[in-house]
Amino acid sequence: MSWPALLGAVELGLLFSLVGIGVYLSFRVLDFPDLTVDGSLPLGAAVSAAMIVAGHDPVTATVAAVGAGAVAGLVTALLNIRFQILHLLASILTMIALYSINLRIMGRPNVALLMEPTVFDPVAGLYGLPDMVVKPLFLAVVVGVVATLVVAFLTSEIGLAMRATGANPRMARAQGVDTRRTTYAGMALSNALVALAGSLFAQLNGFADVTIGVGTIVVGLAAVIVGEALIPSPRVVFAVIGCIAGSVVYRLAIAAALNADSLGLTSADLNLVTAVLVALALVFGNRRAALRNWLRRRRGLAAGPGGRR
Repeated sequence: MSWPALLGAVELGLLFSLVGIGVYLSFRVLDFPDLTVDGSLPLGAAVSAAMIVAGHDPVTATVAAVGAGAVAGLVTALLNIRFQILHLLASILTMIALYSINLRIMGRPNVALLMEPTVFDPVAGLYGLPDMVVKPLFLAVVVGVVATLVVAFLTSEIGLAMRATGANPRMARAQGVDTRRTTYAGMALSNALVALAGSLFAQLNGFADVTIGVGTIVVGLAAVIVGEALIPSPRVVFAVIGCIAGSVVYRLAIAAALNADSLGLTSADLNLVTAVLVALALVFGNRRAALRNWLRRRRGLAAGPGGRR
């Protein structure tokens, strides 16, 4: 694999680690299977692209994209909590609606940003380094800041209430936690992060398209699952780091598979490679859990009925 291909894979891995963290919040923390992300990623791209083309500052456009993603998450949570629609169906309804909304925002299926200012412009040519090095470094800083803020939030009082909501909502309510409010907050934060990834994706690649969100949930789940296989820890900080590492490793594995001449794979085989990687991560995680349980049983038998020897 060439040096540019390696850096490109790391760049995409860092970018989509924001999606992985967002999916982790909804899927693992809140126990809320959310397909809204397939619509909130292009929503972030559409809002930022439309605002930049209209002459707005790229930073303002990115912040607006994050806010739009949060609103999308709130709509899904509202359908589920207020109108008692099954969470999976509620997220599908929001995702379908967002396709038309994204078209309305952009006015056409795609918007070009090649000649427009972006948030990456201030760091272009930093210290004389080429863009293929500077952009991953910039994304690493952004992801590091976001990850730190997410960990700080999840370890705060509100974050602990959110984690309790996902783990055991009845017990959380018995302890005085407003589970509806924590679900709203969690879904808004999750989709805001995904929309941020969409905004940065559009500015990084120079275009926004209504179809870029197809399969986003799979990419996010892959990052979470691979990350859990790499860093099997229940602690929040390691779970978030696992999402980042899982996203980067996932992209590196895909790049290595697609660039291996002996395998004969092409870009059309991307979904196949993704399915195989996620399946391997799941199998590895299940095998490790089975081995851990077996070792515990062996230690219990060795200790005997009277306790440890």
